[in-house]
Amino acid sequence: MTALRSIDIPRLRLYRRGKVRDMYDLGDRLLMVATDRVSAFDVVLPDAVPDKGQILTRMSLFWFEMTRSVVPNHLISAEIDDLPEFLGTNREALRDRFMLVRKAQRIDIECVVRGYLAGSGWAEYRRLSTVCGAPLPAGLVESEKLAEPIFTPAAKADAGHDENISIERMASLIGSETTTALRDTSIALYAKAEAYARSRGIIIADTKFEFGLIDDTLTVIDEMLTPDSSRFWDGAAYEPGRAQASFDKQPLRDWLEASGWNKMAPGPPLPPEIINETAERYRRAYERITGQELSRS
Repeated sequence: MTALRSIDIPRLRLYRRGKVRDMYDLGDRLLMVATDRVSAFDVVLPDAVPDKGQILTRMSLFWFEMTRSVVPNHLISAEIDDLPEFLGTNREALRDRFMLVRKAQRIDIECVVRGYLAGSGWAEYRRLSTVCGAPLPAGLVESEKLAEPIFTPAAKADAGHDENISIERMASLIGSETTTALRDTSIALYAKAEAYARSRGIIIADTKFEFGLIDDTLTVIDEMLTPDSSRFWDGAAYEPGRAQASFDKQPLRDWLEASGWNKMAPGPPLPPEIINETAERYRRAYERITGQELSRS
């Protein structure tokens, strides 16, 4: 299997390079390319995960189409024929891993919705009976389904960890009206996606959305409901009271935790079996949720 860490597009100006995505400026549009790069603990690792970029792109396209009735998204096209002719041979190299999107005024808040008690939320609950400062009932167990999904925002950071903030702090940063709109839209998106995924035997434990304004209209941007931005569990194996196996890069994180790595760049090379297991979890998430088979690299 081969993996793609980057694509050289010399005739385009790089607009922004993220941990996984490279964005190029096309004037009134952006070309957003999903590579197979993988990060952990805020460090981009030296190895990549085959097919990851295609999976992130195709899953986002799937969810963008399904949720158009909830909120607009920034997608213009993901069709090869809509790419500029001057890209030449790069056009084929971008197949299934690019989106042409409208430019948006990004809102620097990460909109997290949690339907289950897991991850950092569970760790905080054990200490304080809260999640991101919001009190929860006593007696909940790890991975328990919450009575209602909760909205737990974070202030975005271009480097390092995003910072969990309260709803009140969010309102002081972007205004009460925008805060309410983001909270309500995020929960509506989660509810629609969670109900659909459950019908496919997948639990969406939590997820995060990013939004921007396009012509003053709230718009979901970046990726959406992928293994990079969501915690997916197998519904048939779900059992409250313990940690659940996730369709994401958990095998990679577990190996890094046990490796003795100090979590500073550069990261260590990954064993082939860890790369392959991570790739397989991403593929299973895509195929089970979309019902579409993914061709292997």
